[in-house]
Amino acid sequence: MGDDGWNHNVHYHPLLLGLVPDGCARALDLGCGDGTLARKLAGVAGEVTGVDRSPEMIAAARARCADTPGVRFAEADFPGGDVELFAPGSYDFVCAVAVLHHLELAAGLREMARLVAPGGRLAIVGLARNETPLDWAVAAAGVPAARLLARRNGGKTDPPGMPVRDPIETWAQVRREAHRLLPGCRFRRHLLWRYSLVWHKPPLTEVP
Repeated sequence: MGDDGWNHNVHYHPLLLGLVPDGCARALDLGCGDGTLARKLAGVAGEVTGVDRSPEMIAAARARCADTPGVRFAEADFPGGDVELFAPGSYDFVCAVAVLHHLELAAGLREMARLVAPGGRLAIVGLARNETPLDWAVAAAGVPAARLLARRNGGKTDPPGMPVRDPIETWAQVRREAHRLLPGCRFRRHLLWRYSLVWHKPPLTEVP
């Protein structure tokens, strides 16, 4: 992983990078943290914007990406904040890693989808709360895998000062709300206590 380190969020960066649409002109990384993913996105998108509400995280991101062209960072709340930054349909690719559980679920999904340009893509990697015996069994199965991956990648490291919050909604609740608000989305649960949610916004020609 080099100087990017490894943790349960970084582990899913390759998945997100593989979802960036061909010819992506503008990408948005919501809750960009220390800029690790934004720097990677710069290799597959023309322009990358990273947004975080934490001034410490934005300072770290700017330092990390000082020599990376095509990347900018803004300290802003989401939803809300800068009207121009969050203008509807502004981005061909919108991603958020470990962010949605910090927001009100329905509002967060609606606002993220609103930012995606027609024909663009929304990709979320998120956390949810265990509730059923199956939930706990899947969570337990992730423990040995996480330990093995941490050893292979030099240990688990998290950005200093990264905001942490336990998820409120269960896996089933997130899945149900996602399918209700984003018809046609793909929800998949992953081993390291994360899910991926991918939605393709219809092109204008497909809108009734």
